[in-house]
Amino acid sequence: MALSTRLASSLLPALAALRRAAPGQCRGLSTPPGLGHTLDLRGIFPPLSTPFSHTQEVDYAQLEGNLRRYASIPFRGLVVLGSNGEYPYLSPRERLEVVGCVRRALPRDCLLLAGSGCESTQATIELTVSMAEAGANVALVVTPCYYRGSMTSAALVQHYSEVADASPLPIVLYSVPANTGLDLPLEAVLTLAQHPNIIGIKDSGGDITRIGLMVHKTQQEDFQVLAGSAGFLLASYALGASGGICALANVLGAPLCQLDRLCRDGRWQEARSLQHRLIEPNAAVTRRFGIPGLKKAMEWFGYYGGPCRAPLAPLSPLQVEELRGTFSANGWL
Repeated sequence: MALSTRLASSLLPALAALRRAAPGQCRGLSTPPGLGHTLDLRGIFPPLSTPFSHTQEVDYAQLEGNLRRYASIPFRGLVVLGSNGEYPYLSPRERLEVVGCVRRALPRDCLLLAGSGCESTQATIELTVSMAEAGANVALVVTPCYYRGSMTSAALVQHYSEVADASPLPIVLYSVPANTGLDLPLEAVLTLAQHPNIIGIKDSGGDITRIGLMVHKTQQEDFQVLAGSAGFLLASYALGASGGICALANVLGAPLCQLDRLCRDGRWQEARSLQHRLIEPNAAVTRRFGIPGLKKAMEWFGYYGGPCRAPLAPLSPLQVEELRGTFSANGWL
């Protein structure tokens, strides 16, 4: 812990300056600078998949190739080591190498969020410091969940507060109950929103009432709510969410950025029509077929998907046919 604190202290001045500068946009981004936020998160962020070779090694060349293809899409930034990046299956060394690889491939002013959540507070702090050294701008911290029965609001507030106190990076909370079996309680979110180094939340639960309440109850804080799925993106924007970290952006990044723009321009009828066409493909690459489905769909749109790391299994031929039919029925293939 002492080592982590010293490392964090040494990085704080430079990273504070980065926050004050409000990083610019990736190539082609059209999202305007935010008002009232130290770091503007408005827009679409793809939670990048991690490419593996057929021998199950991280394929950095294919990762760089995907990044080149994404460069023409007006994303607000990129997320690495989220759920769709098969984060739990990567070694600590691989996690840092992936962040470093993505950082080197991006313009310095392109916003990079990196997953650093671990089961213990100490491990989370140490990994967050390492993510800062590897080039991340923001840490995305998932809820610890192995002892979920003991993860009360008080325990989670203490965990995130200690991480935020020690972190050289601004923190975005990450609630993904489908994977963790644990919803970060609303009262904990509202308390943590008051911490000066906690700037937002990615909420993947899909409870629109909860998202609306978080936006409403944190209006006086430097805190932004990000929709965690493309299936409820328009509804989240209508309630004041800042942006979205959406698995489907790995496949249909440009249409999701178009939806973002339509909502910001108040073109709600067009936005609704587009949202309708995204709901079923989004469900297919998340709840229905998961990461194997996401990677298969990426291949149809010119990206490298490749295999998942075991024990995630590839889709069966019948599942591939069903997945393709979902994209075709909504006019994407």
